[in-house]
Amino acid sequence: MMIRQRSQVCERAQGRERSQFRGPMTLLGAALLAGLGSGCGGDTAEVKVELRPVRYQEVVVSGERRVRTFSGTARAGVESQLSFRVGGTVESVSMVVGETVRKGQELARIDATDLDLQLKEAEATLAQARASERKADADYDRMRGLYENQNAAKSDLDAARAQSESSRAQVTVANQRRELARRQLGYARLTAPVAGAIASVLIEENENVGVGQAVALLASGAQPEVEVAMPEVLIARVREGDKVDVTFDALPDGKFSGVVTEVGVAATSAGASYPVTVRLSSDDSQVRSGMAASVDFRFASSDELEHIFVPAEAVGEDRDGRFVFVLERSGETSEDGQAGRRAVTVGDLTPEGIEVLDGLSHGDLLITAGVRRLRDGQQVRVLPNAGA
Repeated sequence: MMIRQRSQVCERAQGRERSQFRGPMTLLGAALLAGLGSGCGGDTAEVKVELRPVRYQEVVVSGERRVRTFSGTARAGVESQLSFRVGGTVESVSMVVGETVRKGQELARIDATDLDLQLKEAEATLAQARASERKADADYDRMRGLYENQNAAKSDLDAARAQSESSRAQVTVANQRRELARRQLGYARLTAPVAGAIASVLIEENENVGVGQAVALLASGAQPEVEVAMPEVLIARVREGDKVDVTFDALPDGKFSGVVTEVGVAATSAGASYPVTVRLSSDDSQVRSGMAASVDFRFASSDELEHIFVPAEAVGEDRDGRFVFVLERSGETSEDGQAGRRAVTVGDLTPEGIEVLDGLSHGDLLITAGVRRLRDGQQVRVLPNAGA
């Protein structure tokens, strides 16, 4: 915007010079007068007025639902702590953090020398029991023939039959012990129960581990989850199946839809908060366990009235009362505009901002920065990407 104005200083200076040289004009006076006239004559000066940059956001009327944001942490849909079912010395570790593994893939192995000896001992015991069974069966058959020919007493026949049945039972027990020893030997190999990714490895080779000691963390599940801590004043308003929006600090350009799958019934160790689990509606390889997340919950308002909430810094106050500035554009694509002052009536200060009861309407372009340096009707320039 260019404003043309005449310099009064130059006019007064030229008047003084004309009164000074009313007599015969000397060469020096003529030169001075000519120089003064050439610099401050009837020419006009162009002065550029700098426009004040502003930011704005569109006023939105909220209906029956209000948005509350809570922080959480991402995790895999299923996180399994893996451990050996037998103790021993770690012989090899064939997994690394971040590796994708398939179901049944070997991850680690412990020294199975003692377990192998136990299996061989159980097999020998089974062979001995089977030999005893064969002898007892043969004795019973011979005794039954003698009894049928009346060459043996009934008590001898009963004793032979009992020995045969006992030998058969010993074979069953020995067979089960061999199977147990075989399974114990198989437990020396740690395999992936499902397909997934290794989140952490907690052991090294030549390290002694006990039964049930956690040695690795396996992350699996098609859809990641986010766990948040919900205050006790709001936990009763959360239901399984509620729709939420999830954003991650590490992924500023992404917004994910989610659904509440679990609502805690007992307070956490921190007290006064309850765990709520949210499952993302789609799988995304960029979302990893441990990422900080923000989850937007929508809660029903206590009334059915419409509300307008604006940032606290957008509301000013002077002797005429509280006010805001709205952006009045000359065209839809214009980057410049005019700041218009509006008196407003405000309500309570809430987590969503200051509630405006009167003075603003849905769709108004509210100026949110530099309110105290603006004046009504001032020309302003909209910063790039300033709308929100």
